Amino acid sequence: MKKASLFLMMVVFATAPMWSQEHEQDRLKNAGEVLSEILNIPDGVPKYWLDRSECVIIFPSVKKFAIGVGGSYGRGAMSCRSGANFTGPWGPPAMYALEGGNIGFQLGGQATDFVLLVVNTKGVSSILRSKVKLGGEASAAIGPKGRDAEAATDVTMHAEILTYSRSRGLFAGVSLEGSTLRQDNGANEKIYGRKITAREIVLQHMVGTPAGGQRMIAALQKASPRNLSDPKSLQNPEPAARKK
Repeated sequence: MKKASLFLMMVVFATAPMWSQEHEQDRLKNAGEVLSEILNIPDGVPKYWLDRSECVIIFPSVKKFAIGVGGSYGRGAMSCRSGANFTGPWGPPAMYALEGGNIGFQLGGQATDFVLLVVNTKGVSSILRSKVKLGGEASAAIGPKGRDAEAATDVTMHAEILTYSRSRGLFAGVSLEGSTLRQDNGANEKIYGRKITAREIVLQHMVGTPAGGQRMIAALQKASPRNLSDPKSLQNPEPAARKK
């Protein structure tokens, strides 16, 4: 009996890392599926702003977990354009977490998908910190849509991140101010098999795109193969950071 129990424990310990990696791969696949759906919505993410984004973050099926408090927690992935000035193809994804009381007020008990567009290099620098508060360390604005998408308002001109949501089939700009974005280091380690930072993944490209992230990257590459940002705004972004 003791031998059988010992054998079972050995099997559990041996398979746990494999199961964890498969779980994170499934998260990546889910992010890719949701992003593909959203990018195919006729009145979804404005192509104008997607073409001027250096990075895109997708959080699928974020749910409210604290009734009456509005707390919530979502896990997703971020991809950035490659190249010294973000002018190359979309690169490997880094895992991220979105959390905070303010998210809950957007949910209303429903699972909600969030898409965040990082629209300048200052925004990239902000989200590559270990943790950043939207509306605090990183300026965030409700993502414009429709005829307003191309309007260069004061808000969109100075925002680092544009935020959108999809719930009950409806896609719209949404406020996530006060919520927190952080690197999901544990998930990145499980995905890539070693300790690695988001900076090393999305800026230095020290890894390739894992199988679970292929659909997400392919969807971004098809929808926005070129960065149409003002070239002057992309010159020498984080030169020292890229060399670290």
